[in-house]
Amino acid sequence: MKLTLGFSPCPNDTFIFDALVNNKIDGEGIEFDVVLEDVQTLNKWALEGKLDITKLSYAVLPLVLEKYVLLNSGSALGRGVGPLLIENGKWKINNVEDCLVAIPGENTTAHLLFSLAFPNATNKVFLRYDEIEDFVLAGKGLGVIIHENRFTYEAKGLKKIIDLGDYWEKETGSPIPLGGIVINRKIELPVQQKIDALIRKSIEHAFSNYPALNDYTRMHAQEMSEEVMRKHIDLYVNEYSLNLKAEGRNAVKKLLTVYSNLHHTGSSNDIFIHTIP
Repeated sequence: MKLTLGFSPCPNDTFIFDALVNNKIDGEGIEFDVVLEDVQTLNKWALEGKLDITKLSYAVLPLVLEKYVLLNSGSALGRGVGPLLIENGKWKINNVEDCLVAIPGENTTAHLLFSLAFPNATNKVFLRYDEIEDFVLAGKGLGVIIHENRFTYEAKGLKKIIDLGDYWEKETGSPIPLGGIVINRKIELPVQQKIDALIRKSIEHAFSNYPALNDYTRMHAQEMSEEVMRKHIDLYVNEYSLNLKAEGRNAVKKLLTVYSNLHHTGSSNDIFIHTIP
């Protein structure tokens, strides 16, 4: 059986999937047609139901639950991992809601968290995550940064206004769900469960060799230093990546409730893959 699989070229995703897609563990009869894309593209494709298995922002999950179910393994979720709102430090910010703010994609968790913290901010522009530092440096406005930009913005003279993850944690008491792995509901449950288990095995294989970095991660993060790659992995790959468990699942449900309140929609209880007995 061959299934399409999409994830980002960021170190946390290539670290997670390296063993699975490069035959370092037994695929148990399942092969993958792999596509690497930025998360906003993956979000768009998830809305279209394009891939069998895909990484997505948790903020888009409520929009795709008719097509997809969330796996236990592969998530980026935790504490102290949220996006940051930054400025260039050259002028005084009296009111964020009066500023133009660059967001890394309309359907990203970063946008949802920004909207939670600044519900009246409507002056936004949506850019690829790796374009936002330059937008702020050029004095065009504020920016919400994610991924490796969390580790590089200060060296460029940019200043943090607020950690949107800290805001979430103080408001909800929950770890912050950033991104997860979903699988098409049309795929038979035993196959869903097998893939969930394979992703966990892939992560365990990666950790068994860590802090050594695999060639797959290096290949897709050539512009990063190894130090930044490891910071990225340390921040976004953790015990919740292996298995969401009850705390992670409750955090996802909390995020879906926040989404429902912001957008005045209903929420579904049928979110998660059925666990293996």
